[in-house]
Amino acid sequence: MGDTIRTVEYYQTTVHEEPAAAYHLLARLADAGVNLLAFNAIPVGMHAMQLVLFPEDGELLRRVVESLGLSATGPHRALLVQGDDELGALAEIHRKLLEAGANPYASIGVADNRGGYAVIVHLRHDQFPAALQALGI
Repeated sequence: MGDTIRTVEYYQTTVHEEPAAAYHLLARLADAGVNLLAFNAIPVGMHAMQLVLFPEDGELLRRVVESLGLSATGPHRALLVQGDDELGALAEIHRKLLEAGANPYASIGVADNRGGYAVIVHLRHDQFPAALQALGI
């Protein structure tokens, strides 16, 4: 199987104080039928966490987040790359992007135990056209 590459939207929100706040938000999203393609939680100081949410349906996510009294910034765009896990797969993606003048400012990847991998690549808005062309999209 070759790589599957697509543009995805993501939203960011911050939860404060309560250690279980991320769980409560994720549980409400699941109850409302929000399917997440990816998720990342980043500490922001001692008492807050920034959640980065990659939903299939951004409008549904936004409604649920706002119903909880939170705000979400977005949509922002990133690339979601999925494929067969092989040595150097991530390096090859980054090589193609860099040769095209598209410099990722963040990325996070993971391999699964079934021989696959996924990586989220964050690019500046003006670099998306070059990135899409470099990756054959």
